[in-house]
Amino acid sequence: MATVTFRDETATGKPIEEFMLPDLPENISARELVRLRVREEVARYNAAPSPRFNGLVRPVDAEVELNGYRMDAKRRIDWEKQADAAERAFRRNGFLLLVGERQVDDLSEMIDLTVDPVVSFIKLVPLVGG
Repeated sequence: MATVTFRDETATGKPIEEFMLPDLPENISARELVRLRVREEVARYNAAPSPRFNGLVRPVDAEVELNGYRMDAKRRIDWEKQADAAERAFRRNGFLLLVGERQVDDLSEMIDLTVDPVVSFIKLVPLVGG
């Protein structure tokens, strides 16, 4: 079993936020990693709902803020819907997924977490007018 560090970073590599998740399989697909990350962040939010959600993708009816999303009302978030949205965002280049220093381009790619236990997510923001 492996312990993984999930990290959000800026485009320049500056860490924004991170958390660790223990007891993951040593070999796992990128898809499973993304879904596990989303499940964990939603579980943490649902355990103590607040007006702000710091997650990989925007929940329905939330407004974008700097490094997070403003929730109009404290409510439970469905982790499976969020995970599906994260997969769609990955396919649309909504974020980059780095394992160690290597970019993952395919969600079906298998990853050895004993070699690279740090998984970084870099959200990409479309340029206005371009």
